[in-house]
Amino acid sequence: MHDMMLILEPLIPGLRRYARALVRDAAIADDLVQDCLERAIVRWHQRRPERSARAWLYAILHNAAIDRGRRMARQGRHVAIEDTDQADLAAPPTQECGLHTGDVLAAIDLLPGDQRAVLLLVGVEDLSYAEAAEVAGVPIGTVMSRLSRGRDQLRALLDSKSTRPTLRRVK
Repeated sequence: MHDMMLILEPLIPGLRRYARALVRDAAIADDLVQDCLERAIVRWHQRRPERSARAWLYAILHNAAIDRGRRMARQGRHVAIEDTDQADLAAPPTQECGLHTGDVLAAIDLLPGDQRAVLLLVGVEDLSYAEAAEVAGVPIGTVMSRLSRGRDQLRALLDSKSTRPTLRRVK
């Protein structure tokens, strides 16, 4: 236990700096460091002695920050009701957005398969041109050409007259 503390204690200031840089909030950063140290102490027996304890701790802290971010995204923002403006509680209407999304998905379905595949790989899945070329089994130039033609055709389909009746905004 004494050896563990000799290793951990000098690393705490750096862990705190890193945590503060990650979350931009001192209290949350301190909580992350505490969680990190708790995990490290509980799992000390799992640490590989030939590897850097410093890197191991930073990895634990980094993963704890990611876990916290995911948890916060699921939970949403927490604000005391007394401190909230009523306008913050209202949500803008989303019907038009849903209609537009439906139009985009329908237009993507009308694209030729090779253009649709490249558009989805690069535009939705965020693959690089090289990665998309590897997936499609074609040269990068072909990916770029298909992507350009697909985007042009998608734009033309979306700019053309919609089959859906136009909504009238009521005030």
